[in-house]
Amino acid sequence: MESLVTPINRIVEELRIIQDQIEIELSEDITQVIDRGNYCSAQMARTGKLLADAKIHRDRKLRGSIIAELKKITALPASTANKFADAMCEDENYLVNWCERVNRSCTHQLDWCRTLISKAKAEMSAFPYGN
Repeated sequence: MESLVTPINRIVEELRIIQDQIEIELSEDITQVIDRGNYCSAQMARTGKLLADAKIHRDRKLRGSIIAELKKITALPASTANKFADAMCEDENYLVNWCERVNRSCTHQLDWCRTLISKAKAEMSAFPYGN
């Protein structure tokens, strides 16, 4: 199972590439819309996997941190202990949040592509070629 987990540095590299692509403004050129839709649908799957991997990295860090700080944590109230544990995994939490946001952005962009394709279809029906 370990061989399936993407290393943190690769997660960051892939998220940067995907983030750069989804930040490019989309025109209403139908070919570009279809290309973006194809890209976003593929990246939704990939970012979902990266999210799962980021969560594994966070869980591992959290587990190690809790064991190392067990005496301190057990002396704290539960809500404070949770905040303390989250603070120990700040980078991993950031990575999980980033994966979730990029995944959600791909989902929204794919929805927008569908809207633009529907609009183009409606325009083609309203103004058929040759008239």
